[in-house]
Amino acid sequence: MEIEIVWNLMKWPLLACLVLPGILVYYGLHIVQREIIFVDLALAQVAALGTCVAVLLGYDVHQWQTFTWGIGFTLVGAVIFTLTRHRHPLVPQEALIGIVYVVAAAAGMLLLSQNPEGDEQLKRTLVGEVLLVRPQDVVMAMGLYAIVGAMHYVFRRKFLLISFEPARAQAEGLRVGWWDLAFYVLFGLVVTTFVQIGGVLLTFSFLIIPAVCASYLAKSLTARLWTAWTVAVVGGASGAGASYQMDLPTGAAIVCALGLLLVAAGGVGAFKTKRQPRATTTRLQPEPHHT
Repeated sequence: MEIEIVWNLMKWPLLACLVLPGILVYYGLHIVQREIIFVDLALAQVAALGTCVAVLLGYDVHQWQTFTWGIGFTLVGAVIFTLTRHRHPLVPQEALIGIVYVVAAAAGMLLLSQNPEGDEQLKRTLVGEVLLVRPQDVVMAMGLYAIVGAMHYVFRRKFLLISFEPARAQAEGLRVGWWDLAFYVLFGLVVTTFVQIGGVLLTFSFLIIPAVCASYLAKSLTARLWTAWTVAVVGGASGAGASYQMDLPTGAAIVCALGLLLVAAGGVGAFKTKRQPRATTTRLQPEPHHT
């Protein structure tokens, strides 16, 4: 009986934390390679700002209008990041990404200060409510992520080139700007959806921590992808289990579990480096693929 109760309580949060992060992990490898680590955090915060605007206008956080506001704000962020990818010699893109993040966060605080439940809504945008996720939200996210994943598979050569070999992409005449915009628009859809489920911090953690762990533990793109997926599943399952056993916030517990896995992966990576002192560090290149 107890197992049945636990399953009924945790099945949808577990699905959200074990299945949905798959596309986030894949995007994380792109983001780490592009060396714009905080772009996902900034886009997540921009999406949260759109949610704050919708709440201030009187919409419930689960209404489609709220999701639409989040998407709209995220698309604006996608355009900004696309236009600023080619860096000004004195202003790195990471600085602009950080500015977008702090301005969006401050604007969200100002907006929610006008709402009687602003403090609770602000906490929800940061840490989410994974334990209270609705089945329809998980199913909708699965459908959307399947479409995004299919588009990345069909156009994988172009997306891999603009992230891993941008100079080659330009040399081959690829319209990098347009494909960059497509990358960020699809990325924005994924981020906006998961922010509604898990909050900003969990979204950032699933995007970056598994990808960084994989960088410590594997070399090829395929190996890093499978390693990152494994880290995400283990971190999601252990964090969700710990949150249930110790009555902790689920999102925060998963973030901490992923953090511990990162420490372990970093230790293994350091050990491997000491065992191979003559090895040189190279940037990850995409594996051969066909158009």
